[in-house]
Amino acid sequence: MDTAPRPGLRERKKQRTRDALVRSALELFAAQGYERTTVDEIVEAVDVSQRTFFRYFAGKEEAAFAVQEMAESHFLDAVRRRPPHEAPLDALRRAVMAGWDTIGEAIEAIVPIELHMRTYQLIESTPALLAIHLRRHEALEEQLARLIAEREGIDVDADPRPRVAVALFGGVMRLAARRWGAGDDFSVAAMRELTASYLDQTGPALIENWHTRDGSGHRDAEEAQGDFAPITPTET
Repeated sequence: MDTAPRPGLRERKKQRTRDALVRSALELFAAQGYERTTVDEIVEAVDVSQRTFFRYFAGKEEAAFAVQEMAESHFLDAVRRRPPHEAPLDALRRAVMAGWDTIGEAIEAIVPIELHMRTYQLIESTPALLAIHLRRHEALEEQLARLIAEREGIDVDADPRPRVAVALFGGVMRLAARRWGAGDDFSVAAMRELTASYLDQTGPALIENWHTRDGSGHRDAEEAQGDFAPITPTET
């Protein structure tokens, strides 16, 4: 049972103002581009002052990443809640899948989920935002590596495995996000399905031989022998 005290009226009003600024910013970024959107336009849409905006955000880039930051915190919490017996990559995979299943309500309290998903495309197509995103991604990976090391009871600075596992996981996630952004279906379901399919290929990509296999998934003896067949000169 949640026993956390409910925020007071002042805090709730501040949260509503912040949420309204985030939604205004993302709507304007999506409609006319990040670079062409000014803080003046964002605050005008909410009917507040620039001073109010800068009370919540250092600049418009912080507003651009506000919902994503919430989603990242949600994911980190999901990793912390995974059972300790799960292997690190399995815990990360299950946490991200659970995150997609549960984050929607929290996001939609601020912006429509479709707008949040469109923000991914905006970030990938805007050099200034992409640079920030990559720095943020690196910081998130370090947090995850330390979290995994803590779960496993090892020293993250002495044992490279946590950072290696997280780098692998993060690379797959980045690839899935890029492929999703290049497609035609921008729904959460599409992102979730694509993410799952790419994560499913992590093991095979690392440990399997990629040569053609028969229907059972194994190479037959004749095919395997062909790898080592002598090369004979072609008759002319």
